[in-house]
Amino acid sequence: MVFNNDEANGKAIHCADPADFKKLYDQTMQLLFKIAVRIVIEEDAAEDLVHDSYIKAHTKQLVFPSMDDAKFWLIRVVKNASLNYAKRKVREKKAYQKALKEDSREQTSGETDLLRKEARIRMNAALQKLPKNLREVLILREYGDLNYKEIGTVLGITEGNVKVRMFRAREQLEKLIGGKENVWLS
Repeated sequence: MVFNNDEANGKAIHCADPADFKKLYDQTMQLLFKIAVRIVIEEDAAEDLVHDSYIKAHTKQLVFPSMDDAKFWLIRVVKNASLNYAKRKVREKKAYQKALKEDSREQTSGETDLLRKEARIRMNAALQKLPKNLREVLILREYGDLNYKEIGTVLGITEGNVKVRMFRAREQLEKLIGGKENVWLS
């Protein structure tokens, strides 16, 4: 809205005065709402943030030298409140996503944990019984998450040789452990 310079700059605005407050509200509400809604996207939240800024000015009984000063102060307050609101929403969203992710993790019983622990002990004992060249390949693949080419580079052997050793290592492990059962390597 356009208002003349005498009214905008000449007269002090007392936020505690109902007439000045109404004039301030009428001349700035739409502008402040547009700013807030652009930042927070939600119209209800934007309206609340703008009204909170007016309440702050009224409660503190602020006096501005001109309408422009009051308008610029309100713009700063609305902008900062809107940015804080938007940041808080992002943090809340991340927290909710994290909570949902944590809730979806696997729940195990004590019995399952005990069986896994026993299987790991058996697996480690069986790994120690393997020849060094087979054990190295298996450990690099299963624990190191290296592919066959990377294992070959590390050990200084061909990719084909890595595949042969991997096959032999798994075959011997199966014999040592006693069949194909659920075995946890980690």
